Amino acid sequence: MYDNAIQNLIDQFARLPGIGPKSAQRIAFWMLDQSAEEVATFSAALLSFKAQVHFCQVCFSACEGDLCRICVDERRDLTTLCVVEETKDVFAIERTREFRGRYHVLGGNLSPIDGNGPENLHLRELMSRLAVEPVQEIIIATNPNVNGDATCAYITRLLRPFEDISVSRLASGLPVGGDLEYADEVTLGRAFKGRTAL
Repeated sequence: MYDNAIQNLIDQFARLPGIGPKSAQRIAFWMLDQSAEEVATFSAALLSFKAQVHFCQVCFSACEGDLCRICVDERRDLTTLCVVEETKDVFAIERTREFRGRYHVLGGNLSPIDGNGPENLHLRELMSRLAVEPVQEIIIATNPNVNGDATCAYITRLLRPFEDISVSRLASGLPVGGDLEYADEVTLGRAFKGRTAL
């Protein structure tokens, strides 16, 4: 439909998560309206990002150095470890300012359909950390969906030999400000199971 250069750019933008064909087309034509300097700045930012950002050697969160800011922060609680699926989950939890421990990023979840098995996650590294770090509590913060539940169950089985480490999972249920009538059965059921005493 379009000339090769335009169609190629649209196709590349359409590969991004959450970007459909129409959005990709809109972004491509927005780029066409930008100056060569602005496009060069955008391109340089992408190349710089790919060259400089990699994964922390301890927790596997995205960072620019060998270790992320959280792993080098001596004020963090070394006895509490929060296990998450992706780096974006670390940033979501950090925004709450409720957690002062450290993290372990799995790099995904168990998903047989997508070909993700235990060997594709940073589970071996988690076990290695537990052998040398003074962890007393692990909070499993995987997503509350089928893959997240399977990942949580698998990790819980792996942690059974560590009797001195308490294992918990983030509560899930009704959102603040939500109405009961709009909640689906699974969410409402989890809210009942996770209820707390007043």
